[in-house]
Amino acid sequence: MSIKSEKLSDQFAEEISKIIALELKDKSVGFVTITSADVTSDLSYAKIYFTTLGADKKIAEKNLNKACGFIKNELSKRIDIRKMPEMEFIYDESIEYGEKIEKIIEDIHENKN
Repeated sequence: MSIKSEKLSDQFAEEISKIIALELKDKSVGFVTITSADVTSDLSYAKIYFTTLGADKKIAEKNLNKACGFIKNELSKRIDIRKMPEMEFIYDESIEYGEKIEKIIEDIHENKN
């Protein structure tokens, strides 16, 4: 990943978080946290990873992807790049996976004692 796409990834995550929290009217997505954004080096595509509280993750993902046009439009007002990349929202499974591993480790420690 180039330095430019890394910087853009960080900017995307920050600005998309603000857009969803403050301007997105669709409350069916629940409380969304953008965990990261991956922008390709040619700036044509961006994967936006998120977690949610208070909403079904599949419904939240579907509705965030439906709102991509609105989010891209708002993002283009905040970030100055020639062409806004295509975006896809993907539920971030890593937090759940980490919690699962942590529970397994706790169970192992309990069984040792």
